[in-house]
Amino acid sequence: MRPRALLIIATVLVLGAGAVYQFGAIPFGKAEPEKKPQPPVPVTVARASLRDMPVILEVVGRGEAHESITLKSRVDGQVIEAPFAEGRRVAAGDVLIRLDPADFKARQAQAEANLARDQALLRKARADVTRYQALREQGFISEEKLAEIRAIAEAAEAAVAADKAALDLARLQLSYTTLRAPFAGVVGAKLAHPGATVKINETELVSLNRIRPLYVSFAVPEKHLPRIRAAHDKAGVQVRVTLPGHDDQAFSGPIRFIDNAVDAATGTIRMKAELANPAETLTPGQYMSVGLVLDTLRGAVVVPTEAVQQGPEGAFVYVVGADAGTQVRRVEVSAQRDGWSAVARGLAEGETVVTDGHSRLVPGARVKARGAEPGKDGKPPAPGH
Repeated sequence: MRPRALLIIATVLVLGAGAVYQFGAIPFGKAEPEKKPQPPVPVTVARASLRDMPVILEVVGRGEAHESITLKSRVDGQVIEAPFAEGRRVAAGDVLIRLDPADFKARQAQAEANLARDQALLRKARADVTRYQALREQGFISEEKLAEIRAIAEAAEAAVAADKAALDLARLQLSYTTLRAPFAGVVGAKLAHPGATVKINETELVSLNRIRPLYVSFAVPEKHLPRIRAAHDKAGVQVRVTLPGHDDQAFSGPIRFIDNAVDAATGTIRMKAELANPAETLTPGQYMSVGLVLDTLRGAVVVPTEAVQQGPEGAFVYVVGADAGTQVRRVEVSAQRDGWSAVARGLAEGETVVTDGHSRLVPGARVKARGAEPGKDGKPPAPGH
């Protein structure tokens, strides 16, 4: 048999076998089996509500003493006493350091003696002027002699004035041997102990910090500066300060300082807020979390932050309809705080959103709500908290 004939026969057999398989697999009169409907996806939901939402800028800061000095002596000397307790509070005027006053007492005594001597000479010179003036009126002495006596008296007056100044200086230097706290605050460690030699304006003796009130210093990005200045000029900007791990303890106070220039290296501007710190709980150098209340959104539509998802086109939420079906809704979030988000556009009060179970959802899927999200009471934080 020719090869061409064999090829035709093989082709017919293959086509026949395919037809038999096809018609045998699906009997006539029977349609494909229908797909079973997908069960509702269990999710947690919450309702959007109208609340006041504070707009808060979160930054970090450090405690800074309201006043801080390091005491140095204004005279040379030797420490004889440091009667303060390290790390304790002192009142204004309390003695912190005493230097040996012996040299300065001797100088004061010398100045007092010089003053007494020159005062005696002045009295004699004045008496001479009176006597010689009478003699001049009687013609017993010349006018030149009288002028000489008057010059001696004037020199004696100048000497007395110089002695008084020297005595004042001696007394002042003697007072410098006792160093007192210029303001109330907390002292640091003793930097000089009894027996140590002190050099004028060089040797550090003790540091003193005023921490009641206390500053908290922080920096904010320059993009927020116009809003901060507007709020500060309107009613002042309050800050809320907490310590890491102690969110239950909060401190508040007004901004007292806004720097006059932006740091070009970091693009931030430095600010300071004043905290009353009545119990002296806060300390200079301490790390703090600072929240600036820039504004309060009145009557904002808020939902739990878990409801807001991020996609290629921005933020969105799954909105649950009355028929338990879902739809994807793009939203614009204007503020977030303590687990709540304020939605500026895309959502209305009373609409239901999915807060948990997003991973199994697709647009149009039906859901089975499990009620309010655990741990949520439906009340967003009050302004300033």
